[in-house]
Amino acid sequence: AAALRGQPGAVVFLEGDLGAGKTTLARGLLQAMGVQGRVRSPTYTLMEPYQAGGRTILHMDLYRLADPLELHNLGLADYPPAETLWLVEWPEKGGALLPSPELRVTLQLQGGGRRADLHCEDPLRRALAAEFSEFLKVEH
Repeated sequence: AAALRGQPGAVVFLEGDLGAGKTTLARGLLQAMGVQGRVRSPTYTLMEPYQAGGRTILHMDLYRLADPLELHNLGLADYPPAETLWLVEWPEKGGALLPSPELRVTLQLQGGGRRADLHCEDPLRRALAAEFSEFLKVEH
């Protein structure tokens, strides 16, 4: 969340199987970025916009999309990714109609916990490396 706060807008893909923790991670990010109150899952609404810290954050769950063209019905043009933080669960359902992500988080169940693999582009890579330097091995 601290690394993403410095970005004017960004697209974050949250990937993983059912139950991997995508929505839980999105909730944690939203709360860490200052979203107050209940953070709803967008499983049925497909999209939930939030305001925090003077910016708009869009949480999407595309699992129920039958066709990527359904993205046009969500009004995403009102939330340009250059100015809005997009948290996108099940991005593969949006296909090529989604912009490329600055950050891709892949979650996997592993043992009794979870594994998170982060893949990102500069300058976000440098910001994340600084935030995680004491906790994780960062591969370049």
